[in-house]
Amino acid sequence: MLKVLDPPAVRRWVRLSADALGRARSEIDSLNVFPVPDGDTGTNLHLTMLSAAEAVEVLPGDASAESVWAALSRGALVGARGNSGVIVSQALRGLAEILRAAEGDGADLRRALARAAELARDAVAHPVEGTVLTVLAAAASPGGGGNLAEVARSVAERAASAVRRTPDQLGVLARNGVVDAGGAGLAVILDSLAAVVTDVYTERVDIPRRSLPAVPAEDAEGRGYEVMYLLDVDPADHAAVPALKDRLDALGDSLVIVGGEGLWNVHVHVDDAGAAIEAGMAAGRPYRIKVTWLGADGGPQRHAREGTAGRGVVAVAAGDGLAALFEQAGAVVVRREPGGGVSLPALREAIARAGSEVVVLPNDVAVREVASAAAVEARERGVTVGVLPTKASVQGLAALAVHDPLRRFDDDVVAMADAAGHTRHGHVWVADREAVTSAGVCRPGDVLGVVDGDVAVIGTALAPTAVEVTRRMLSSGSELVTLVAGEDGAPLVTAVRDHLGEIRPDVEVVVIEGGQGGYPLLVGVE
Repeated sequence: MLKVLDPPAVRRWVRLSADALGRARSEIDSLNVFPVPDGDTGTNLHLTMLSAAEAVEVLPGDASAESVWAALSRGALVGARGNSGVIVSQALRGLAEILRAAEGDGADLRRALARAAELARDAVAHPVEGTVLTVLAAAASPGGGGNLAEVARSVAERAASAVRRTPDQLGVLARNGVVDAGGAGLAVILDSLAAVVTDVYTERVDIPRRSLPAVPAEDAEGRGYEVMYLLDVDPADHAAVPALKDRLDALGDSLVIVGGEGLWNVHVHVDDAGAAIEAGMAAGRPYRIKVTWLGADGGPQRHAREGTAGRGVVAVAAGDGLAALFEQAGAVVVRREPGGGVSLPALREAIARAGSEVVVLPNDVAVREVASAAAVEARERGVTVGVLPTKASVQGLAALAVHDPLRRFDDDVVAMADAAGHTRHGHVWVADREAVTSAGVCRPGDVLGVVDGDVAVIGTALAPTAVEVTRRMLSSGSELVTLVAGEDGAPLVTAVRDHLGEIRPDVEVVVIEGGQGGYPLLVGVE
């Protein structure tokens, strides 16, 4: 357990929060009925925390607490999305104000949360109970002592409890049988903080819920457009932001303005989007302007359209050989290190290069949520994007093999998804630590054979394990086996090919020099 929330712990926390929100994104989106039922709160919170995480991760490893908290705060501010994302970014600013110059013990965390709750509530023109503000206030409620771990646990528990009470405070939640989406997302963030501090992690963060009868919701009364922009204001002009608040408050609702020191993030729902932007121009320099028509059904519809002409594919690849293969097939390739992730800016740039209709092949479970986040941003620019759930490179290769840019986009996505879905995937690698797997306990140096994402074999040598993995993946209808050789993977390819020649001479075998590190052999079976 940690005694203080030091810079390495802050780095782990913000990344864990982003990843946890990525996994919970769809579930939180489904809760979203207030202030408008646009179903994107989980996505917005995920993008906000991703921006914060990536701002922190570019810092050197020995960066000071002040530098880490400053980067986190600014990253969340410039990347904040939606009503809840903007509010959470202001809460992170409050934490940063206290913790960047404090030791980071339990008492400091309590003070920081109190400041976070204060700043977040002040940023909202008309606070409503039963929302993320209420949950944050409950998490920051005074009382009790304790060390950092005790405080972090109690904060997470109070947040979860407050989320479950939100339907008692906000009628629209009760009528729809849901808890507040923004509060649920904040609970995920605070639960991630407790996990980092206590070093107790769960595979999945549960979304706090209440079992409520759903009653048909009343027609949502809201404004026609969501307008968001970043705003540069002369720090010496102390009247500019208050005047902007008054003007936007008269124009619409759901008004949140957060920031400081010359940089502000503005969010409002209005009928006249142009007037909201003109108000920003009167206060300073608005940029990164996003206008979303909320629509009669509450669903967001983007107006701008960007992107180059044509159909494209973006593929994530680890290894020179795999990257070259995807590029030869016409894909825009995003490289990653084996076992590593891919940054949101890298995927964003690749999608922009690929065309106006783009299929993304993540080729790894850990990449999929970041790919989905990049797709959301691209759709806002008018690009049509589909993210296929490819979990391995061999599935991506199978999908790309049937890609046809002359088909209708939806038909092409279906064909590619079908090809990927009919491709089983496996690999072998060497364990570097003791762990409990679905095949039993493994120890450092054991060879693990993975089939469709689960450890199926624990062996003592690479070649026999590779043969066993391939054998288990075969079925009577299998026609093609793809072997992707990593560094020093040639002996494994030979062993598998010889075995297949004996037991299944009818199966076609394709060998690819992938060059990936970490995994000496990847196997695909179609």
